[in-house]
Amino acid sequence: MTPTAHEIRGTTHGTAPTPLSVLDLVTVGAGRTATDALRTGVALAKLAESRRFHRYWVAEHHSMPGVASSSPAVILAHLAAHTTRIRLGSGGVMLPNHAPLVIAEQFGTLEAMAPGRVDLGLGRAPGTDGATAAALRRTDRLNEGADDFPEQLAELIRFLDDDFPDGHRYRRIHAVPGPIQATSPGGVQSPHRPPVWLLGSSGFSARLAGALGLPFAFAHHFSAQNTVPALDLYRESFRPSAVLDEPYALIGVSALATEDPHEARRQVMAAALNMIRLRTGRPGLVPTPEEAEAYQFSPMEREFIDSWNANVIHGTPDEVRSGLDDLHKRTGADELMITGNAHSGDVRLRSYELIADAYGLPTA
Repeated sequence: MTPTAHEIRGTTHGTAPTPLSVLDLVTVGAGRTATDALRTGVALAKLAESRRFHRYWVAEHHSMPGVASSSPAVILAHLAAHTTRIRLGSGGVMLPNHAPLVIAEQFGTLEAMAPGRVDLGLGRAPGTDGATAAALRRTDRLNEGADDFPEQLAELIRFLDDDFPDGHRYRRIHAVPGPIQATSPGGVQSPHRPPVWLLGSSGFSARLAGALGLPFAFAHHFSAQNTVPALDLYRESFRPSAVLDEPYALIGVSALATEDPHEARRQVMAAALNMIRLRTGRPGLVPTPEEAEAYQFSPMEREFIDSWNANVIHGTPDEVRSGLDDLHKRTGADELMITGNAHSGDVRLRSYELIADAYGLPTA
């Protein structure tokens, strides 16, 4: 069954300018374990659901000690068991890393676990370095995977809908759980199918999402300079489809709120140091604020920090609310998906709570 716009578009609550959602990178801080990070994720999903954030996504990353989200489908199954209402999804699964049939099976299973609550966000980047991507894909021809993305996407959607045409080599292959079960004796068709979203940090996926009439998610949190051009391209390229009659775009936003603005700055600096290490081939656990304060940044690193943190909305709840409001005005995004990066899980949880309070989101 084709997803409907109702399953895609969010609902605005409180005084927020647009629906608010959560992107969880399942970060692991120094002195913490992956178990700690995943427990924080469950607590955050419950908090987000109780405060009426619209959706909760996890991203696929590999070979990064500070990010415990290498298997989005596994994490989402765990979250589905601890929530009842909030939409759960991938932000995203990196399609070239996987066979389309495997993804269709995984997300068909998730849909069976949490009917009507599952989103399938797809990206074409590897979510890691080239060597790790080669190990994942068992090939060194990485460009081929990215170039084949439109074909892989079409194949995945046909598996989700179980509608390969007669004569196709996959006509007799079915993703289960899926529509084929409805055609078996006594079978009943599920009324839901995970909506497919395209993710991007440049223009390629923006144009493709528009041409296919799919919802689009842009990674503003690490590609801020491309946000407005990509959203403009998506809207200009958009063609109505059975899924959407008009564009729908969300953007990922890095934001952290604390009662003390100095503490927000300390946490943001620790996250930025982690990003420097990642960008220079030294990925590790998210450092403590104390480690970041003691670190001697080079002039080049300091320049990177200033540029990176310029796109991280941080400070008091009022300052963060103002920054989010301004970003919404500048981009016209249909939804803001907030990722709060900090060393401590407690700080991250408190940040979302403060943002919810600042917008007067419901408490149940």
